[in-house]
Amino acid sequence: MTAYRHILLTADFSEDGASIAVRAQSLAASYRAKLSILHVLDDIPMPDTPYGTVIPVDQPSEYGLLEAERGKLLALGAELGVASADLWLIWGVPKDEIVRHAEKIAADLIVTGSHERHGLTLLLGSTANGVLHHAPCDLLAVRIPDDEGI
Repeated sequence: MTAYRHILLTADFSEDGASIAVRAQSLAASYRAKLSILHVLDDIPMPDTPYGTVIPVDQPSEYGLLEAERGKLLALGAELGVASADLWLIWGVPKDEIVRHAEKIAADLIVTGSHERHGLTLLLGSTANGVLHHAPCDLLAVRIPDDEGI
């Protein structure tokens, strides 16, 4: 088995995100791999932007919700020791943007969270499931137990 060289962590800033981030950081350290972090904005309205769907992390914005997400990404990057050049904030459909970005940066491992699925959510799928079927590389789906106990 060859060692991973570039790991892409997908960050959703959920309560469980910290344990997923630590797992990605640990893997990157073990393999001496580069670690990049991607956060996909999928549930906030976006203003018309001159920069398209990729949002510069190193430039401030006048849009409050965007600034909040940018701040979370920068804080996570600082906590994990990831340079701002390897932090990505993209607006779009998470499963599509994760796959597209992994291809763009030539990641060989994607680390993401995956909730336990039951009933209709199992049939409808999840972001991790969507990434799994289209990823250009390995995927580590870190299990996040549902709190509902279904």
